[in-house]
Amino acid sequence: MTRIQDDREELPSFDDSPVAAPVGPTGRKLRTFREPKKLKSHGPARIIALCNQKGGVGKTTTSINLGAALAEMGRRVLAIDFDPQGALSAGLGVQTHDVTTIYDLLLSGAKDPQEAIRHTGVPGLDVIPANIDLSAAEVHLVNEVAREQILARVLRKVSDDYDVILIDCQPSLGILTVNALTASHGVLIPLECEYFALRGVALLIETIDKVRERLNPAIQLDGIVATMFDSRTLHSREVLDRVVDAFGDRVLETVISRTVKFPDASVAGTPITEFASEHPAAHAYRQLGRELISRGAVA
Repeated sequence: MTRIQDDREELPSFDDSPVAAPVGPTGRKLRTFREPKKLKSHGPARIIALCNQKGGVGKTTTSINLGAALAEMGRRVLAIDFDPQGALSAGLGVQTHDVTTIYDLLLSGAKDPQEAIRHTGVPGLDVIPANIDLSAAEVHLVNEVAREQILARVLRKVSDDYDVILIDCQPSLGILTVNALTASHGVLIPLECEYFALRGVALLIETIDKVRERLNPAIQLDGIVATMFDSRTLHSREVLDRVVDAFGDRVLETVISRTVKFPDASVAGTPITEFASEHPAAHAYRQLGRELISRGAVA
């Protein structure tokens, strides 16, 4: 019996299993947060301290660019430069000499904070500047009654004019940082993806817990945002993995990558959202703003 050869073309097989969603640097599925709704009215502000006792982790960069991103979304934002180095003021192109600063407001309860507020080149983003004079504040405040609550009293006078107030803290856990935590509703911790930056986070969270227990029962941790991430290095990836393992959902999904555009924007005295509007770093800060809004950290 002759065998008939079947010369029909074999059809390719298809995998019917669902396609896995892409995973981001934090090991969670990538999400795109929706553009927030426009606000019908403004104020009172939610006050957020950007805090980390280690320097060089991206606190000022995050304060500037998150503030600019939120302003783009129609929020009225006030950034408080609470570091004697005055980096936030310089990064927004604001003059810090021969002007009323946050130091003047801390020392004189009679001064109107409106005297210190400066508009920036970003519509909706204002700043209260600081300069080296602020380094003397701890000495002057040490004998004040309720010294931990002085900044809270200052901000109470302008809170109704803004939707969010961002406090760029100095890299320490001294009286100024305690003032910022006492005045705040939430804390955002910028964390460089580097081992030594990771070591101090537990101490900072312990300080936040003490402030909650003794001075400000309403304060909460809004999140930890990974900064200066370099996906090309094993070290960055390992540090981020350890942070997520240790703090879980308190680590925000948005990750800020390292780029030379940040120092370039600082030299220009403008946020990256204005300096390089279509750069991935600018989009990352817009994503961070949307994520904080989706979490209820910002109205």
